[in-house]
Amino acid sequence: MIEIHHEVAGFRARLDRARASGARVGLVPTMGALHDGHLSLVAEAKARARFVAATIFVNPTQFGPGEDLARYPRDLDRDVALLARVGCDAVLAPPVEQIYPPGERTRVSVGELGDTLCGPHRPGHFEGVATVVTKLFAIAGEHTAVFGRKDYQQLAIIRRLAIDLLLPVTVVGAPTVRDPDGLAMSSRNAYLSPEDRCRALSLSAGLRAAHALFVAGERRASALREAAAGPVRRAATSVDYVDVAEPDTLRVHDDDAVVGARALIAIAARVGATRLIDNVVAGEEGSP
Repeated sequence: MIEIHHEVAGFRARLDRARASGARVGLVPTMGALHDGHLSLVAEAKARARFVAATIFVNPTQFGPGEDLARYPRDLDRDVALLARVGCDAVLAPPVEQIYPPGERTRVSVGELGDTLCGPHRPGHFEGVATVVTKLFAIAGEHTAVFGRKDYQQLAIIRRLAIDLLLPVTVVGAPTVRDPDGLAMSSRNAYLSPEDRCRALSLSAGLRAAHALFVAGERRASALREAAAGPVRRAATSVDYVDVAEPDTLRVHDDDAVVGARALIAIAARVGATRLIDNVVAGEEGSP
């Protein structure tokens, strides 16, 4: 039976006991509103660890003014039932004051990895992500943590964070899970009207077009960017960026650049009132 913890101390003690019994611990941090993409992360963790835990915490410090903190979907009973169904062993679902105690001041700076792509459009977002993930890693102790590649910039930042802060954590990136029509699974897809959902397919369509060009031998950043941007510009309400970047440093290529053997093609756009992101690493992943 899955264990539900609302206090950090009890959750930490449970993971300590699992390690003491000889089990490797796997961790899947989430903000709830779970879907099959999240459950695939649990499956990946179970393939790498005998005791798998998840966290459900809507982190206030990664939401900016006017973003959807208040309306972010919350249904703990549903989420716990889904996690139990896929064999998760324990869940931490703490109140805010357990993660951000009274008088807290500390934040984790992410440096230049947060300066491109989503960074300029969501000031403070990655600092909030890095801060809460550092706290969750500290709570969980030595473990393997699994994150989705759909949030590629977040994954890159968390990998760097674990290395730079000497944390006893192995960070694993799991493939993006998509609906049959190609839309990347996201908790925010629930906000889309039927019409907006059709328009949202422009993100994966743009990525497929750019990926096909790359496979055909195109290496000009400008050509890859334009291939990805075309469908999105026609369908999205607004476009934050369509960028071609170096996958490890997240440095965005200038239009006159020639990309190497791998290229991150990343999109952020609004469809209706909903902000969506998607990406593919051409030369490393198959077409979306």
